[in-house]
Amino acid sequence: MAKIRITQVKSRIGSTKRQKRTLDALGLRKLNRSVEVENTPQIMGMVNKVRHLVRIEEK
Repeated sequence: MAKIRITQVKSRIGSTKRQKRTLDALGLRKLNRSVEVENTPQIMGMVNKVRHLVRIEEK
């Protein structure tokens, strides 16, 4: 599987509890932090829920 890099670019302050838990599940706990994960349908579904808070780069 291909990898993607997900970077949190916007603060979680003001987001819903569900969006905050999604960021935690992705491994994003601080602003401007990045994680590399496998590009699976489950991960892409999570990213779509918080796409206004993150930036995605294909690897």
